Amino acid sequence: MRAVIQRVTKGSVHIGSVEKASIDDGLIILLGVEKDDNQEKADFLAKKISHLRIFGDDQGKMNLSLIDIGGKAIVVSQFTLMADTRKGNRPSFIRAAAPDLARPLVNYFIDQMDNYGIETQSGEFAAHMLVNIANDGPVTILMDA
Repeated sequence: MRAVIQRVTKGSVHIGSVEKASIDDGLIILLGVEKDDNQEKADFLAKKISHLRIFGDDQGKMNLSLIDIGGKAIVVSQFTLMADTRKGNRPSFIRAAAPDLARPLVNYFIDQMDNYGIETQSGEFAAHMLVNIANDGPVTILMDA
């Protein structure tokens, strides 16, 4: 699994003209699932991300987690994170998990974030989405499990 974690002051997901998800302070998590991924990897990422100290304390130091600030998250499934661009100019997605594996793992990851007390919204699996990200900092972290 691969996650691109972005600290945001605002974030939203639209499908067509419909707003599917919207948050203020929190995280937008772009989540890619690989063929050999499993619940253990989703557990690892959910725990690590929910406890990751990337929010400012009263001295402005990154010392607080999403849990500490009572922040929210939006998870967006993104198979393109598994792109292999080493050969040619067209990305290969051979490493990306098929929808019958990826969808349940993305949902499981969202449930685990909820279990840590984080209100977690999501995009829509396999939909064309417009993701608005007001990256704060900017703080962007790449995490693999």
